[in-house]
Formats: sequence, structure tokens, C-alpha cells
Amino acid sequence: MRALPPIFVALALVGLAVIPLTWHQNQEMREPHPRLTSVNTSIPRINYIEQVRDVRRDLEKSAHIKTLHHNEQDKSHYVEHEVVVRFHPRPDQKTIDKLLASLDGKVKRDYGQAMIIKSRSLSTKDLMKKLAEHPDSVYAEPNYLLLPNRVPNDTYYREYQWNLPMIGMEDSWNITRGSNKVVVAIVDTGIDMTHPEFQDKLVEGYNVLEDNNTPEDDNGHGTHVAGVIAARTNNADGIAGMSWNSKLMPIKAIGADGSGSAFDIAQGIYWATDHGADVINLSVGNYTPSAALQEACRYAFERNVVLVAASGNDASEQPSYPASYKEVLSVAAVDHNRERADFSNFGAQVDVAAPGVDIPSTYIYSDYAVLSGTSMACPHVTALASLLRSVRPGMKNTEVMEVIRSSADDLGPPGKDKLYGYGLINVNTAIRSLKPAAQEMREEKPETIGGLLNKFFLRLRQGFE
Repeated sequence: MRALPPIFVALALVGLAVIPLTWHQNQEMREPHPRLTSVNTSIPRINYIEQVRDVRRDLEKSAHIKTLHHNEQDKSHYVEHEVVVRFHPRPDQKTIDKLLASLDGKVKRDYGQAMIIKSRSLSTKDLMKKLAEHPDSVYAEPNYLLLPNRVPNDTYYREYQWNLPMIGMEDSWNITRGSNKVVVAIVDTGIDMTHPEFQDKLVEGYNVLEDNNTPEDDNGHGTHVAGVIAARTNNADGIAGMSWNSKLMPIKAIGADGSGSAFDIAQGIYWATDHGADVINLSVGNYTPSAALQEACRYAFERNVVLVAASGNDASEQPSYPASYKEVLSVAAVDHNRERADFSNFGAQVDVAAPGVDIPSTYIYSDYAVLSGTSMACPHVTALASLLRSVRPGMKNTEVMEVIRSSADDLGPPGKDKLYGYGLINVNTAIRSLKPAAQEMREEKPETIGGLLNKFFLRLRQGFE
């Protein structure tokens, strides 16, 4: 075979080097900030979406976890030999004991209005059939599993937090920085209770899994969500939260592995509602509707709580729950170009979009991390809801939801569409729609002697008129 001239070999080698380099540069241009993916960055970038996929794969290897396939891509999971059942009226204990004996079962979890029954021998389908025949059962369903779907002077703000200026935060902070009377519940993996960013920010929370008041985060997801909403701000350290003054209520309903049951999420919603939450963040989801979860969302909604949920991370149009319930705001994710994140779910159920790609925030062990997902987009909308309720405390939840939708910046086709809903949230537009510019917050300055004297003579003069 005839050898190629050296010049052609050299050109070929250059081409092999240039093509990947050009591709990499194009990819870098799509990053929210080049430093976020740099090896020199002080904030680690964690591929949480892939971690969730790993959790799914591990679940599917377990013999007691069953998979429901909705289509070739989307699937849900439930625990075999278990059901969530609600009775109304609740039978007396003697009747319940007799029922359990007939099911070869026991009560695994009991929250009064609903319980989880586990059988030693009957399948989930057999349990559902038998319980459906009980005259006092409202519903009996599988025990479904849900999976989780960072110009202040804070150290990381200007360099990393591209997401907040894009949605109008800097102008909105001139009007409100939130109120400590507004409580935001985060039903998730808990919160790092000792993180400096949450000092004096936390109210009493609840650990659904252990039935105590220590919702410590052993995963990181809930802590990341919490930082976006209300990390301590303008304290010359760490990151800036959207609402400087709102209080955070940590609810741990998801374990260290990142999975939690619809029943536990529901109990977290009930507890948060009954203990004064004004807004609830639900950065979780599953593709099968749950009566227990829907009932909890309806309970909170009827008590004037604003519910916000992530739409999902499978680039799918399959409705996800709780995001697709009518009582809940469904949030899709966009990147720094205001384009739908390639992983973000879409569909008619999406209400609005928010930044969800490479979002820096707080993390466990008093650390910080960069995560992507609709789970990260969701707390941007939750924080906006808390700010609206800070400006106008008497707003109904339906009014808050409508302001968030109507003030969004339209993206994609004109009007509401499947990719962005009503568009990208605009915090400044939303808040200004409630409060006239003339009432903007001013920084309080120390009174001068001349100013005090001027006020005195003015009041004295008014007293003679």
C-alpha cells in the first residue's frame, strides 16, 4: 500500500485535535458560567440527575421493589406486599386487628387518617383487592416511591450565582427581602441544621421517617434546595438566598439514598400545614398518581398554603406527581440561555420555568455544591411565592399562583406552551405588580440633629394649624 505524504498525515492529526476542541468550546459557551465546570472552582459540581438514576437502578435490583412502566422511558416504583389505605370512619382497634389477621399483615406506619399495611404473604394487588372490598376504605393503593427531581456581598454571589440576576432578583431586593413571618417548608431529605447559612433561619421541623423533631439531612438534596430559597444573605460569606428573611421549616421525608414514599411525603405536607407553613417546596416526583399524596396536597391547598413542585428530569411529557395536581405549581428548568434544560420534563401541566442548570447552593457538612435539575428550579418559584406573601400577607394561595404565572417572561411560542408553561419567572415584575414603586424599601439612615429638629418644628407647626 502506498504511504501517505507526511503533509496529509500532519493535517489529519491537526483535524483530529481541532474538531474535539471546537466541540468542547461550543459546549463551554452553553455553560452558565465557565468557572462552574472548571477544576479550579471552589464549589464542586455534582451530577445529581445521574445519582437519581443510580438510585432507580438500585431500586430495580431489589426483590421487594416493583416497577410500573408507563412507556418505554418513564417508570414508577412501589414496595411489594405493602399498601397505603385510608378508612372513613376509622374502624375500632378490634376490627383492625381482625382485618390484619385476615391479611396476614401488620400496621407498618399509622398516622390516623391513613396507614401502611404490610402483609407477610399477600401481594400488593391482592391486598388492594381485599381492602377495596372493605366498606369503610376510602382508597387502597401501592406504597409508591418518589425521587428528588446557589448585588449582595456574599462570597460566591457575583462569581457563581448567574441564576438570580436573570430572574430580576437584584431589583426586587429594593422592594422586599422577605419577612420572618413567612414560613417555607421543605419536604425533602431534611436540612443541614448546623450549616452557617441557616443560623437563626430555622423553625421547628419534623422527621417523618423517625417520628421526631430532628430533620437532619444525610443526603444533601434538601439542604441545596433550602439555600436557594433563604440562605443567609449579605453577610459577606457563602451564597445569597432569594428571601433574606423568610424562615425555613425542614421536613425530612426522604432517606439518605434519595428515595421516599408518597405516604411519607404526604405526612410531611400534613405536618407542615398544621404547624404554620405558608409555602411548601416539593422537589420530588413520581409518574403514578397517589390518592394519599393528592389528598395531602388538597388538605394544604384548602388551608391557603402555596404548593410548588418539580416537573421531573426525564425529558418526558409524562405527567409527574405531585407537580401535575391542580393544587400545585409545576416547575420546568431552563439554562443560562433561557432555553429549556435538556433533561427537563414538559407538557400541558407545566406552569412556569426557572433556572435549573448548574445552580450553586448550600450542601451538607456546612459545604456548597453545584447541582442541576428541576429540583433546583423548583425552589426559585417557592422563594418567589414567599416574597409575594411578604409584600402582601393576606393574599390567597390562588392569587399568589396567578401572579407568578401572569408575571412570567413568555418564552417559546406566544402564550402558555408545553416547554415553559407561562414562561420564565420574573421576580421583579411579580413583586412590582403588588406594590407601587413609590413604596419601595429604603435603607434606613441614622437621623441627623438637623433632621430631628426639622421633624420637631414640622409637627409643632401642624399642631397649630
